[in-house]
Amino acid sequence: MIRVCFTALASAALTGVIGYVLLPVLRALKAGQSIREIGPTWHNSKAGTPMMGGLMFILSAIICLLVSIPSMVEKTVFYVLVLGLCFGFVGFLDDFFKLKFKRNLGLTAIQKAMLQLAVSALYLYLLYLEGSLTCALYIPFTDITLTIHPMVYIFFAMFVMVGCVNAVNLTDGVDGLSSSVTVPVMLFFTATAVALKRFDLALLPAALIGGLIAYLFYNWHPAKVFMGDTGSLFLGGIVCGLAFALDMPLVLILVGIVYIAETLSVILQVGYFKLTHGKRLFKMSPIHHHFEMCGWKEEKIVIVFTAVSAIMCVVAWFAVAGYIG
Repeated sequence: MIRVCFTALASAALTGVIGYVLLPVLRALKAGQSIREIGPTWHNSKAGTPMMGGLMFILSAIICLLVSIPSMVEKTVFYVLVLGLCFGFVGFLDDFFKLKFKRNLGLTAIQKAMLQLAVSALYLYLLYLEGSLTCALYIPFTDITLTIHPMVYIFFAMFVMVGCVNAVNLTDGVDGLSSSVTVPVMLFFTATAVALKRFDLALLPAALIGGLIAYLFYNWHPAKVFMGDTGSLFLGGIVCGLAFALDMPLVLILVGIVYIAETLSVILQVGYFKLTHGKRLFKMSPIHHHFEMCGWKEEKIVIVFTAVSAIMCVVAWFAVAGYIG
């Protein structure tokens, strides 16, 4: 536990230092965010805010894990980290093309999906070879575990992972939202890994707890920097990677409730718009923009959404108590 707590504190300090150095560099490179024309009009003032700020907590997490290598006995944590880095690299490519061509859209949806599916498949196969992926699906709140054929399980898991990663990406639409919502999720995974005595695996979410809290000093409204797809896809990869590494993917329904709500709001909005030939279910989607249109300030949205995430993480803890015990 001392090592886990120290990792969180060290990551917070490193993120602060990296941010202090990185922010002027991003400004000098003119790595500014373009604002979508269909978004809230008051977001236009954010145009030009540096992106790729996710590098702050990504680099701090890498450093913390590398320093811990001599005392590690489990290498699954590095599989999860590499998974996050691969997703983050897809996000980096997306951010790079946005900056290079001065537009809000980078990679196409098909390009992103194919890269993400390939990364997910490789990660799941490695976990399966290592024995960390049992293909036994634990049902939260019960003592029931369903054994599924490996091919079916991996195929199902690939799409769950891609959906989860992009859901986290959708949540990154208000200053401080994605990072704040993800802190309690990382706290849940840290506590769960510790309870299962998988202390090495607990180091990664612990590093991100510290890193994300420190990052909020730069990303809280009004944001000085955005994490970009580099950061949000990295976080999404870590969230789903930890769930599968701990062999409890269905817990994502609980700890990821905010991500799911954001994604469902987009799906429902598009579906309702098409069915009603132009009517809207929400004032704007994802749902955080709906609340903005209702007059909520960005800070209120972040606080309420984070509170919901924290409550559901507590519920998730009790839901997996039988699995942990």
